[in-house]
Amino acid sequence: MAEDRPSAFEAYERRKVRLGVRLTLLYAAVYAGFVVLNVFFPPIIQKSGLFGLNLALTYGLGLIILAVVLALLYNWLCGVPPTEREEG
Repeated sequence: MAEDRPSAFEAYERRKVRLGVRLTLLYAAVYAGFVVLNVFFPPIIQKSGLFGLNLALTYGLGLIILAVVLALLYNWLCGVPPTEREEG
């Protein structure tokens, strides 16, 4: 008799996909802010940011750091394998 419930592995894979999509959308929103500032508000992006660098460079470096942090977060959250409890 086949069950309609997904296996622990399938549930685990779905959770990974949902998390990956959410983190990608978060990064895309932050990146869109960078693009909007550069296209529509160039004087703002030219102002001084951290360590005397302009905001464009500071924001760009922040995007790189955010991408690494999100990748590490994804790896950490998805590194937990399915447990017996998830199987049913």
